[in-house]
Amino acid sequence: MNEPAPAPAALLVMEEERRADVYPPEVLTGIDRLVRLQGPPLTRQELAERPEVLGGVDILLTGWGAPVLDTALLSHAPRLRAVFVAAGSVRHLTTPAFWARGIPIVSAAAANAVPVAEFTLAHVLLGLKQTHRIAREVASSHRFPRDPDVPGAYRSRVGLLGLGHIGRLVAAHLARFDVEVLATDPVASPDTARQAGVRLVPVEELFATCHVVSLHAPLLPETRGTIGARLLNAMAPGATLINTARGALIDEPAAARVLHARPDLTAVLDVTHPEPPAHDSPLFTLPNVILTPHLGGALGAERHRLGQLVLDELARFTRAEPLRHAIDPAHAASLA
Repeated sequence: MNEPAPAPAALLVMEEERRADVYPPEVLTGIDRLVRLQGPPLTRQELAERPEVLGGVDILLTGWGAPVLDTALLSHAPRLRAVFVAAGSVRHLTTPAFWARGIPIVSAAAANAVPVAEFTLAHVLLGLKQTHRIAREVASSHRFPRDPDVPGAYRSRVGLLGLGHIGRLVAAHLARFDVEVLATDPVASPDTARQAGVRLVPVEELFATCHVVSLHAPLLPETRGTIGARLLNAMAPGATLINTARGALIDEPAAARVLHARPDLTAVLDVTHPEPPAHDSPLFTLPNVILTPHLGGALGAERHRLGQLVLDELARFTRAEPLRHAIDPAHAASLA
């Protein structure tokens, strides 16, 4: 009678600060049923000091603070068969040497998209009521406006720049409301837009005709600094810009000048470049900028979702089932 094959050996490597949130006890218990965890978890720095521990590792589990999968690291991991990342982006840790190995890599971007989309939805609805603008006027005048003229969530327009995980999830949330959703995404197909329930338009139309514009594009050389004075000046009176993507999508000096000249506009910036802004940045003092410290992403118990996604994918991998959240190498360069 044949002996069952031993469970694959796995090593957990990520920063210590958020490890317990991402891999809570119930997730670690589930992982332990599927693989043989090798020793205590390590940080990236600890792994760099003794990379030989990778010699017997089949599966790398990680998250924030993941090691870079370069030639040097991979040379110590001849048995590596899969990488599971309980975080969103994998661009910073993948290299040509990694992709050449043909090793599947799973990202928890879909799980991290959930709180970002919820945060975005909240600010979209506030933006359609122009809540922040009116609150500023009340604070400065000590008077309540009578019957303020706002778009509201009825036949108004919301624009999404980007139809990745988060953009599509925001569109799904907005499908419950009586609003028209427009989107700009150069790589989105008409079928993707149809399934998301949005209408694709040029970026100029997006900014000029939408009451709220929310950014969900990846930061690439061709997208860096593309949201500048021209697009922002085209926004309708009282419009709201939301950025939960990457701060460097916005030309911040140009945006600050427009926001200073256009007190009717509101910018909700959950990300900046750099992050946080320089201590003398006008973003701190402009009254029409709502500046938050990356609250949109998974925080606290919300991070459990990321570990649970990794556990679910790990179970599929050990059963030799197709992975649902593996990154397609052909599209890796265009991901956030």
